Amino acid sequence: MTASQGLANEELREFALEMFSPLPSTVPALNDNIVTPEKVDLGKALFFDPRMSASGVFSCNSCHNLATGGDDNMPTSIGHGWQKGPRNSPTVLNSVFNEAQFWDGRAPDLAEQAKGPVQAGVEMANTPVKVIATLNSMPQYQEWFRASFPEDDDPVTFDNFARAIEAYEATLITPAPFDAWLNGNDAAMTEQEVRGLSVFLDAGCASCHSGVNLGGNGYYPFGLIEKPGAEILPEGDKGRFAVTDTVGDEYVFRASPLRNIAVTAPYFHSGVVWDLTVAVEIMAESQLGAELSEEDVTDIVAFLGALTGEVPDVTYPVLPAETAATPRPTGEVIVD
Repeated sequence: MTASQGLANEELREFALEMFSPLPSTVPALNDNIVTPEKVDLGKALFFDPRMSASGVFSCNSCHNLATGGDDNMPTSIGHGWQKGPRNSPTVLNSVFNEAQFWDGRAPDLAEQAKGPVQAGVEMANTPVKVIATLNSMPQYQEWFRASFPEDDDPVTFDNFARAIEAYEATLITPAPFDAWLNGNDAAMTEQEVRGLSVFLDAGCASCHSGVNLGGNGYYPFGLIEKPGAEILPEGDKGRFAVTDTVGDEYVFRASPLRNIAVTAPYFHSGVVWDLTVAVEIMAESQLGAELSEEDVTDIVAFLGALTGEVPDVTYPVLPAETAATPRPTGEVIVD
């Protein structure tokens, strides 16, 4: 690298640090939820336990598979009774850094998010009462809850169930080459990835995809400049409008975090675009009103690849054995 290249890198880095932040080296603090090793281990067991679903088939990991980018790599997830969910499953990796959870931001944190799929009829189709009955039927889970929430007289609660999962998910942080580059390592990214970062910034992509997660921290209309077709933006899904009941929030969604985006296809809340290059082109046209050159798009895609991080080692947990008191699984689909 020449001296001029080094200077250019430093100037770009200074600009980038105004828009982004590298991942922290430790697990971030959570609101009203102290992270302890016991709580993380409990949350991990619950994350992988399919008995938290009514059918005994689906776990959190079913839709947020840690082996495939923290999502399920499907347009929309398959849930209870093989029903299809309405939206694409976001990655759980680094999700602790999002200002809110779900595409419409209806959950303020991961603990609240953890309660949603468990009770959703098209996902895990369970109830808090049955979840607690399942957990209380297994002495090992009771012991783990007592160790995780020692100050609670009755630690096995649905709120604590969600807090434990939140504590585990908060550890799912994936440092990437981009973080090393932000921290001063010029060799962490290739020349093409650095060019892609420069184009990403110059084109205005960071106006929505900023912060530590390069997104996940704001709400924007999908189609700010030019509304995509119904195959990409289904007319029946009005996004945040369903949460706020405000006309101005029709087709408004939380900006997707871009970390690990290269391994979490398909894209958008509708999950209909499988090619990252096509996704970048659509975003440039619909959000920025820009027609980027083929070279610029290729460079941006290369930069997005530098956001693919190292997933923490995951050892599949050995779960407590069910007992005669454990509720039996059911595949019955209840239609509202």
